[in-house]
Amino acid sequence: MASISSLVAKHRPDLEPLQDLYKHFHEHPELSNQEKETAAAIASELRRISPDFDIKTGIGGHGLAAILRNGSDDEGGPTVLLRADIDALPVLEGTGLPYASKRRMMDVLDGVEKPVMHACGHDMHITCLLGAARTLVSSRDAWRGTLVLVFQPAEERGTGAQAMVDDGLYDPERHAVPVPDVVLGAHVTGAARTGVIGTRRGLMATSADSLRVTLYGRGGHASMPHAAVDPVIMAASTILKLQTIVARETDPADSAVVTVASVHAGDAENIIADEARLSVESRAVTQRTRDRTLRRIRDIVRAECLGAQATREPDFRTTRAFPLTVNDAATTARVEETFAAHFGEGKEEEGKSAVMLEEKGEGENEGCCCRYDRDIPRFAASEDFSILATAVGKPYCFFMYGGVEAAAWDRAESEGTLAESIPSNHSALFAPAVMPTLQVGLDGYAAAALTFLGKQEKE
Repeated sequence: MASISSLVAKHRPDLEPLQDLYKHFHEHPELSNQEKETAAAIASELRRISPDFDIKTGIGGHGLAAILRNGSDDEGGPTVLLRADIDALPVLEGTGLPYASKRRMMDVLDGVEKPVMHACGHDMHITCLLGAARTLVSSRDAWRGTLVLVFQPAEERGTGAQAMVDDGLYDPERHAVPVPDVVLGAHVTGAARTGVIGTRRGLMATSADSLRVTLYGRGGHASMPHAAVDPVIMAASTILKLQTIVARETDPADSAVVTVASVHAGDAENIIADEARLSVESRAVTQRTRDRTLRRIRDIVRAECLGAQATREPDFRTTRAFPLTVNDAATTARVEETFAAHFGEGKEEEGKSAVMLEEKGEGENEGCCCRYDRDIPRFAASEDFSILATAVGKPYCFFMYGGVEAAAWDRAESEGTLAESIPSNHSALFAPAVMPTLQVGLDGYAAAALTFLGKQEKE
């Protein structure tokens, strides 16, 4: 069979229309669980790519899946699932781009109208996967098996993947999406230069658990604190004590984070409030540490409330829960070999990869070249992608690709100001360099899929 790199290069679609499509998605973002227009646009694009796609819509909200069976029943072949997430964030865009989002939406979680922006790059994910779909449809004479494309809603809430599974994504009596043999996903990042793509075996992203905690006191006049139970004092003591979970209870060789992101109590200077509300988030790198950290958060909150004579037990409400993302070693090893051959590996190999990057488009990318890193730094954020695989006991690999304009990255790197001057995911200034980021992400999806779908040499 032809090499994967030659197949991708031969069948890669015209990237100019895809750049326009990316800008459309960027300009028209939608919040989690409200991605109706985005899902409709994706379905329309899939129908244009091929009438052979079996498209399933409305899965777990506005999720959709597209199935392409390639080969006769007696030929068999593996089933490969590629996933992209589609929701945006309640962020006021500050990029100043001509295609910047000006959209505002009512957030169904709290009933407040908010600005909306694709501040995490999901617009790039959608476009790359649609481009990869064109590549794989065009090259189908060279592979066999079943391709499943999943466009997942509500990743930012950590609920979308589970919602799709719970709604019968793989249920033969419901949506009847074939159970995959392998699941592949990707994320653009502000922590790498455009042109860079990477994998890592094992832990790729931490867990993340978010809690809304309510502490109950007894309100009263500020002049008579002895007649009240002050939830502000209760909250202050709790916040300080929670920091000891990491500082004094977690092995320094391990890793965990506990953050109290917001505190709300009362609204007048001379009134002691009845209650205080805390937003708490914890992250961990192992399931054991995750479980212990969550247990200790609850223990400490309850103990502080008891010590402060709270009027009732504290209330805990989980608002987000992202699992650990742990790449399967054998699956990742196969992707490593494909990516090393296609993109080139190591700085000394820059310019020697099998792929030629198209650099026209937005941004200053003169001299930008492609490079694969098989030990890319762990993703600083968290993901629910893995649920699409673990729900059916299948292996997965999640890879990363850089989106930072080459000239800006090189300048900041030489000045030692990467953390200060390069906008990260979720920033109001986050905007990937459209090219060559789009090509690298597209190639990554297509090459990874062909790693498992490619016909055997003996054929």
